[in-house]
Amino acid sequence: MNALLRSIRLLFGKRPRSLQVGAVCRDPDSGKVLLITSRGTGRWVIPKGWPMAGRSLAGAAAREAWEEAGVEGQVSDAELGRYRYDKAQESGFSVPVDVAVYALKVTALQDAFPEAAERERQWFTPIEAEAAVAEPGLKTILRGLSAAPS
Repeated sequence: MNALLRSIRLLFGKRPRSLQVGAVCRDPDSGKVLLITSRGTGRWVIPKGWPMAGRSLAGAAAREAWEEAGVEGQVSDAELGRYRYDKAQESGFSVPVDVAVYALKVTALQDAFPEAAERERQWFTPIEAEAAVAEPGLKTILRGLSAAPS
């Protein structure tokens, strides 16, 4: 298969999905969820990013929560669920991404963290968080928190 045909297939849905990890950061007392704004569009999202060498998926999700939201806490090794979205690229195209989501019980929230100048953060009830995010699969995960104890 020539390179041009392979490139066309990648552009039109033949590319395998990439995996990211995300953290649903919850206050253990109130059960509220911390959302942050995305850097590109300013919409409400959970902290997420790519897996990291030397860290478990849950550990990488916890690290993303620190870098993007200033969250310290206890992350669960059990996956809460997964959702899919299309990640926009500088080229103008999008790549499909699966996000493995982990629960993180917040023990501290720092004001100085790597992306503090680039993001806003806000606490939401699980129902408010569900309404605030755009991704249908993430909405489903957040809806499940409404019935679950924090």
